[in-house]
Amino acid sequence: MDTEARFAVCVKNTGYPVSLELRKVYTVLDDPDAEQDGMIRIVDESGEDYLYDSARFVVVTVPVVDAHALLEAMEAPVATHR
Repeated sequence: MDTEARFAVCVKNTGYPVSLELRKVYTVLDDPDAEQDGMIRIVDESGEDYLYDSARFVVVTVPVVDAHALLEAMEAPVATHR
């Protein structure tokens, strides 16, 4: 059983402005073969998983117990300030 989960924060979306939002946190899916080639598999704005150059992201590893709270926060509507 995994004790940690990985997420990726987009730091560069050049060429993919519709698929990747800067500073957004994305779920990382394990893909050891892709990672050997410098790629990362994430679930992007389309809701599907795709490979991107890992240099576009900063990867964050968190305990699984905290990952559940992070996933819930990622799905919650964002409040706007007036």
